[in-house]
Amino acid sequence: MQQVSSFAPTEMGTLYLVPTPIGNLGDMTMRALEVLKTVDLIAAEDTRHTQQLLNHFGIKQKLVSLHEHNHEQRVPQLLAALQAGQQIAQCSDAGMPSISDPGKELVAAATKAGIPVVALPGPNAALTALIASGLVPQPFTFYGFLERKHQQQVTALTALRDRPETLIFYEAPHRLKKTLQTMAEVFGPQRRVVLARELTKRYEEYLRGNLGEAVAWAESEPVRGEFVVLVAGNDHPTPTAAADTSSPTEAIDAAIATGLSPNAAIKQVAKQRGLNRQALYKAYHGLA
Repeated sequence: MQQVSSFAPTEMGTLYLVPTPIGNLGDMTMRALEVLKTVDLIAAEDTRHTQQLLNHFGIKQKLVSLHEHNHEQRVPQLLAALQAGQQIAQCSDAGMPSISDPGKELVAAATKAGIPVVALPGPNAALTALIASGLVPQPFTFYGFLERKHQQQVTALTALRDRPETLIFYEAPHRLKKTLQTMAEVFGPQRRVVLARELTKRYEEYLRGNLGEAVAWAESEPVRGEFVVLVAGNDHPTPTAAADTSSPTEAIDAAIATGLSPNAAIKQVAKQRGLNRQALYKAYHGLA
């Protein structure tokens, strides 16, 4: 196993992962400020946003951008700088790098190259909302942003429907109503939910109820601010069906017994089990 100590002397630089406030600038830690003041370079999700933060604290370090649209060319550049001994801090616009934000590509490249990576603790919207939600705080599953298309959301939420732990999502204001409607469709309107809005900011707010009530609220009220959506786990999951241990031939015969034609039964079993339909047809009819 690769062993890299964050505190051992090295000729290479160190990559520091620096959380930034999710709203209230008073949440910036002294250690984070010290790192930003002393590194050679700061890789930021949005240099304009991070420059405002640096200006507030009187920090004048050099900034470069690192985001989802330029990481393929930027990561090799930053990796070369780290290997040359430069100290680099990485931060996103708010919260923890890599958590529903850019960052994972550079971290993966640095760890693969044996470069020390130091993560600083700090603000995180998901955990902040979780401990104040009133829902069971652990275990929990953090999902982040759901896919935007309805059917993709349905597929993802269906896979989570019977999970007993609290589920945590992020959502933008202009997509919140549709996402809540899909959650109510998949989880049912009575599932408990907490909407945490504008955390640590002036208009911080928690809305607690069930998904039916949350949909009604989103349909009748102006939706503003960034949201953490926390959904209670399923206390009464659907019983898991017993595993099908029958052979493909037995499964085809069982399907035919329900009224399907042989061809339709073969097609159904092939799809269910990920088998080649033509090969299964030949095997079933003894043509292989």
